[in-house]
Amino acid sequence: MKLKKLTTNRAFTLIELVLVIVVIGIIVAIATQRMSQSVDTARHEQTKKEMDQLALAIAGNPAVYASGTRTDFGYVGDIGAMPDSLGALVANPGSYDTWDGPYIGTGYNEEDFKKDAWGVEYLFTDTLIRSTGSGSNIDKIIAVNSAALLSNTVEGYVVDASHDVPGSDDTLSLTICLNYPNGLGGMTTDSTHPGPDGNFSFTGIPIGAHTLDVVFEAEDDTASYNVSVGPNSNTKLSITFPADLW
Repeated sequence: MKLKKLTTNRAFTLIELVLVIVVIGIIVAIATQRMSQSVDTARHEQTKKEMDQLALAIAGNPAVYASGTRTDFGYVGDIGAMPDSLGALVANPGSYDTWDGPYIGTGYNEEDFKKDAWGVEYLFTDTLIRSTGSGSNIDKIIAVNSAALLSNTVEGYVVDASHDVPGSDDTLSLTICLNYPNGLGGMTTDSTHPGPDGNFSFTGIPIGAHTLDVVFEAEDDTASYNVSVGPNSNTKLSITFPADLW
C-alpha cells in the first residue's frame, strides 16, 4: 500500500511579518538618510562654487594675466567701489560708463545667482558673502576688509633719459597723473609732482588696471604707463621719461 505524501504550506506568523516590515523600514531609513546626506553635500559644493564665482566677479581673478600683468579686477576694478548689491554684477546700477558687466558667467539668470542651492538669498555685506540655506553659515570672504580693495598705495620715482632726477629747481616741470575709476561710474585723475629726488606717491587707490601719465609741462610731452594695482598693496614704479629733461 502506498503512503500518501503529506505537504504542508507554512505561512508567515504575525511576528515574522512584523520583523520583515521593521527590517525593510530600517533599510529604507538608511537609504533615505544616505541620499539626503548626498544631496546636502552636493548643495554645499554647488553653493561654495557659486560663492567663489561671485567673489571673482566682485574683485576679479588674480590668475588672469596678460603680458605678465594682472588684468582681471572684476566689478571693483571697473567702478572703483564695492557693489551695493549682487544685482549690480549683471545689471548696470546707474548707467555707469565704466561698468563692463555682466561679471558672472552664462548659465545664471538675474535671480538664480542671488540664491544658494537651498533657494535662500545670499547675505552680502562689505566683503562677505554668506549662505544660510543649510541651517548653518557658509561664508566667502572676498578680502580682509574693503580698504584692501579700495585704498591702496602707488609710489615710485622718475628720472629722465640720462637717469637724472629733477633736483630742487625742476620738480614742477613734471606732472604725474594717475587715472582710475571714481566709484561713481566715471574716471578721476590724481596729480602730483615728483620730489627733488624723483619720488612720488598716491594713496587711496582702488584695485584695477590704471594708467599713469607723466607730463613734461615745458614741451607738453606725455609718456603713459600701465599700472596694475592689486588688493592690500603698495605698488612700486620706476619711471624713465624718454627724453633728457634736466
